Amino acid sequence: MTTPPWLKTGDKVGLVAPASYVKAEELARFLAILDSWGLKAKLGKNLYRRKNSFAGNDDQRAADFQQMLDDPSVKAVLCARGGYGTIRIIDRLNFSGFSRNPKWIIGCSDITVMHTLIQKTLNTESLHAIMPRHITEGKKDLSSLESLKNALFGNLNSYVIKPVKNNRQGEASGILVGGNLSVLYSMRGTKLDIDTSGKILFIEDVGEYLYHIDRMIMNLNTGGKLKNLSGLIVGGMTGMKVSVSGFRKTANDVIYDAVEEYHFPVMFGFPAGHIRPNMALIMGREVTMHVEEKECKLNFRLIR
Repeated sequence: MTTPPWLKTGDKVGLVAPASYVKAEELARFLAILDSWGLKAKLGKNLYRRKNSFAGNDDQRAADFQQMLDDPSVKAVLCARGGYGTIRIIDRLNFSGFSRNPKWIIGCSDITVMHTLIQKTLNTESLHAIMPRHITEGKKDLSSLESLKNALFGNLNSYVIKPVKNNRQGEASGILVGGNLSVLYSMRGTKLDIDTSGKILFIEDVGEYLYHIDRMIMNLNTGGKLKNLSGLIVGGMTGMKVSVSGFRKTANDVIYDAVEEYHFPVMFGFPAGHIRPNMALIMGREVTMHVEEKECKLNFRLIR
C-alpha cells in the first residue's frame, strides 16, 4: 500500500462535502482547530450548497472533490460529513492526479465508499476518522481529534482498550479494511465489493433495525467475506432498533453468532464509528491485533 506523505505545519487541507449537506456554522469549530494545528483550510467552492438532502447536485459535489484531488498543494481531503451520496459521484471522479500525488482522504460512515475505492483500485491508505460536523465540546471528541492529528502527522502507532463481552482471544495481522456495515453491504456485487481474504475487517453501524444487522452480516457470511478473515474488529453499534417482529438479539450477539464457527480473533467495543470517541484508523495499513483476557491492542505497522 502507498502511504500518502505525512502533514507538516503550513500544509493545506481541503474540505468537501461529497454526500449530505453541511452548514457553515457546523464547521467553524473545526476550522479553528485546523488553524491551531498549523494547517490551512481550502474550502470547496460548493461546500455549503444544498440540493434536497445533498451538498449540492452530483456535478457540484464531484467538482469539489475533483478540485482537491487535482491540486498538488492540497495534502489531505477531509470530508465534512457523511450521510448519503458519495456513491453517486464515484464514477464522475478521475484519480490520475491523486495517483501522481497521493494525499490523505479522511472521513467515516458514507465515506466508506471512498476508503474501499482507494484501497481496492489505487492501493493507497486513507483515514477513517471523526468529521468536522460531528465535533462537539466534549472531552471524548478531544481524544478523537488528537488521534486524527497523530495520524495525519505520522504519530499514530497503537491503541490499547479494555476487553468486552463476546471477544475471542488471539493474535492476527493483516491489512485493515472495512467501515460502515450498511455501506459495505450496499456495495456487494459491484466493482467496489470489498476484498476481505486475509484481511482484518473493521465494521460499525448506527440506527439500524437489529434484524437488518443480521441480514447484512449474513450476506457477508454467505458471500464468503467472513470465513477467510485474519481478524475482526467491531466498533460502535449504536442506536439499534427493535422491530415489531420481535427480533431482539443485540448487534454484537448477531455478529458473534455469525463468526462463531471460525477461529480468528474478534475484538468488540473498539472506539470508532458513530460514537464518542471516534478514534482514527489507518485503513489499508497492515495492523496486528492482540485480544487478551485483560486488554486488547491494535498496533499499526510503522512507516518511516
